Amino acid sequence: MMIKTRLLFTMLIVICLLVQSKKMFSAETALLAGTSKINITPKIEMPLHDSLYARILLLETAEQKLAFISVDQGIFFSEELIRECKEKLGLSQVLIASSHTHSSGKRDAEYINSQIISAIQKAEKSMFPAYIIAGHKTFPQLGFNRLIVREDGHSRESWFSDDHYTSENPERIPFGPVDPEVGVIKVEDESGKPRAIIMNYAMHSDIVCSNYEISADYPGVACRKVEEAFGKDMTCLFVQGGGGDIESLIISSRRKGPDDSFKSDYRTIERVGELLAYETVKLANSLDASKKMGSSFKLMNDSLQFSGRFKTDEKYNIHISTILFNNNILIATCPGEPFIRLQLELKDKVRKAGGVPFLFGYTWYEGTWPNYIPDILSAARGGYGADQSWPEPIAVGAGESIMNKHFENYLRVNGLMRNEYGPVGFKAGSQWKTVEIPPTNN
Repeated sequence: MMIKTRLLFTMLIVICLLVQSKKMFSAETALLAGTSKINITPKIEMPLHDSLYARILLLETAEQKLAFISVDQGIFFSEELIRECKEKLGLSQVLIASSHTHSSGKRDAEYINSQIISAIQKAEKSMFPAYIIAGHKTFPQLGFNRLIVREDGHSRESWFSDDHYTSENPERIPFGPVDPEVGVIKVEDESGKPRAIIMNYAMHSDIVCSNYEISADYPGVACRKVEEAFGKDMTCLFVQGGGGDIESLIISSRRKGPDDSFKSDYRTIERVGELLAYETVKLANSLDASKKMGSSFKLMNDSLQFSGRFKTDEKYNIHISTILFNNNILIATCPGEPFIRLQLELKDKVRKAGGVPFLFGYTWYEGTWPNYIPDILSAARGGYGADQSWPEPIAVGAGESIMNKHFENYLRVNGLMRNEYGPVGFKAGSQWKTVEIPPTNN
C-alpha cells in the first residue's frame, strides 16, 4: 500500500512539473509556427516541365492564427478556401499570395483548395516555438521596367519596337525604375535552425510565357534552390512585390502555339532562379533571429472603395492587411498587380519611420481582385497595365491611396499614432538653465 502511495505521489509530482514547464513554455514563447509544402500541379493533358506547389507558413499567438499561402499560380483567390480555413481550421486570417507564373495551365480550384487544406493540417501538426527576423539586400537588378517612355512622352510596352528600341529588349537595357532589393523574412526554431523563409521580390514570372507547358517559372526554381541550401525541414515561400510593370532581363522567346517546333529555353528560369536564390541564402545566413527575446505579431485589416478609371460605375472593394512583427517588421498586403513606384515610395516612408518594410503584392484575402494598380505618373504615361487593363482600369490615385492607408495603419499598429489629443505623458523641463560663472582673479 505504501509503495503504491509513493508511486502515486511521484506521478503527481511529475505531472505538476510537466504542467509547470508547459506554462513556462507558453509564457516565454509568444509565437508558434508550422510549415508545409504540397503539390498542386493540375491533372490535365498538358506537357509538364516542372511541378507547381503551395507552400504554407502558419503562425499562431494566444490571440490569433494566421496562414500565409504561397501558390505557383498566375492569379488565385478563393472565397470557399478562406471560409473553410476559418470555419473548419479556426484560422483568423488567411493570405493567398500568387507567384504569378504564366505557365500554370488550367486552374482546378476545387483540387487546389483541398490540397491547401491538407497542407495547413500538416503544418498544424508540426508547430514549434518561432523567432522572426527580416532584412533586405541590394544586388544587380534582374528586371527592367517594361513600360518604356517614347518620343511623345507616353509609354509603350517593351514588346513594341520603334525607330530606336528593339522589341523585347534583347540588348538588356536596364530601363527603370526597379527595386534592386530582395527581402527575406526568416523564421527560426529555438535551436536557431531556419524553418521558413519568405522571399519577397518584385518581377513578373513570365520568363517562359507562351511555353505551352506547366512550369512555376523562376520563383519555382528559386524556392527549390533555397530549400536545398537549408535542408528538408525548411520551406521557402515566394511572394511577389510590386512587380506589375517589371519584366526579366533574361527571357525565353515566345512560342507561337503548342505545335510550334521552337522550344522554350528553360535555362532562363534556371539562371534567374539561381541568381535570386543565391542572394536570398546569403541574406538569410546573415540574419540571426535566435538572439531576439521572442517574436510576436499584430494585424490590422482595412478596406478602400474605388471606382473605375474610365467607367466610373465600376466598383472596387480593395481589402488590405497591415501586419507588424516584433513591432518593426511591416508586411503590407495588396491584391492585384501594384506598380514598382508604389513599392519604392512605401518602403522609403516606412524606413524613415524606423520600420523594415515588405510589400506583398498579388496577395488576397477578401474583396475585389483589381488587376493592375499603377502609380499616378505611370497612369498618365499609359501603356499596358497603366491605362489598359481588363475589365476596367482602377481609378487614378488608387495605388497611392492604398499605400498611404498602409503607412497610416503601420503607425497605428506600432503605437506611434495617437488615439487621443496630444501631447500625452510629456513633461516639460525648465525654460532656463542657470550656469554659475566662477569669479575671475583680476
